Amino acid sequence: MSRELGLISVLGADAIGQPGERRFRIFAESRRGSVVLWMEKEQLNSLSLALDRFMSQITEGQVLRVEARAGGQPVPEGMPADFPLASAFDFQVGQMKLHYDEYNAAFILSATPLEIVMEPGEEPKAQLREDDTVSFIFTQQDAQELASTIARVIESGRPVCPLCHAPLDGGPHACVRQNGHREIF
Repeated sequence: MSRELGLISVLGADAIGQPGERRFRIFAESRRGSVVLWMEKEQLNSLSLALDRFMSQITEGQVLRVEARAGGQPVPEGMPADFPLASAFDFQVGQMKLHYDEYNAAFILSATPLEIVMEPGEEPKAQLREDDTVSFIFTQQDAQELASTIARVIESGRPVCPLCHAPLDGGPHACVRQNGHREIF
């Protein structure tokens, strides 16, 4: 059964934990309920890029992505203090779909939970729970703010190599783009 939360009043993204060990999430709330969507950093970044592409197309280039720079902007504060402690929906995202409704000038994000199934004597396997999809609607302004927030959340983690984009953990880095022959500090 698909659950539609309708137009949201709260939308944001943040990360929990220390750089290198962070968990990423999007949170949203409407009159119909709240949702916390846990995802991988790459999924979160892909959503930000998709929102930026949509906004650029919708506004015919009037709204372009503004790259966040670590240290340049403060890290978002995270969930508001009055956000429900126990969300109606709280799950690891297996699949996301982003749509734009031209008629209502609004975005629709649908997320499908990922479930790990453990059968006796078999390896655990991941499967989508397609009957538990949650969706919500948000405005263009919300989309622009979310994309910006996501960029700041991602940039606030470990620095990355400018060539291969692998995380730099503080020690010498043998960059694969340079065949590992030259260390980047």
